[in-house]
Amino acid sequence: MALKAALRTAAAAAFLAAGIGIALPHPHVAATVRSEIVFSKNGAISGIRYAWSFDEFFSAMATEGMDTNKDGLYSREELAELAKVNVETLKESEYFTFGKSGEGKLEFGEPTDYWLEFKDKILTLFFTLPVKGGAQKGGVALDVYDPSYYVAFSFANDDAVKLVGAPANCTFQVKRPATMSGPQSSESFFNSLSRGGDLASQISNSAVVTCK
Repeated sequence: MALKAALRTAAAAAFLAAGIGIALPHPHVAATVRSEIVFSKNGAISGIRYAWSFDEFFSAMATEGMDTNKDGLYSREELAELAKVNVETLKESEYFTFGKSGEGKLEFGEPTDYWLEFKDKILTLFFTLPVKGGAQKGGVALDVYDPSYYVAFSFANDDAVKLVGAPANCTFQVKRPATMSGPQSSESFFNSLSRGGDLASQISNSAVVTCK
């Protein structure tokens, strides 16, 4: 039983990273993103608090057999190992987060304060992604996407981005992929991606913070 649980844990983590470097026209996992952009006292970004909510199919697959005490619930403790493996695996894909501050590229440290929550058939991964380098005053631009399109990320319709501790003169704008305006399940959507071009601009979710 322990071996099977370990394999399921690895499989769930692999679902988040298996597509690295492989161009896939159809995503295999869908994740809804909420984020809090945290600023330090000097007015520069210091980290991102994420909540990624996965689709029901992935959520069911990832949590199969995780209810070890058979109480019909998935506690934070029961999901702790799965959370650990997932955040460790995300390092290989740069946490699907690409940021710039001024002319420089943001450098991220290893995630902290991570855990998983299973609620209403949806598995949500919470974690804080610290910024360890490249942050400057004046704003930041963040892109969230999987270059391989194995995971289809999308900002939540509500509370997709919040600013925490930001200077009073900071505002933000959320930009969603233009191709997301139509039905994602249509073949025309997927075919438009497979024809090439700038894939990042087609699938990236962006948060642009400006501090004047």
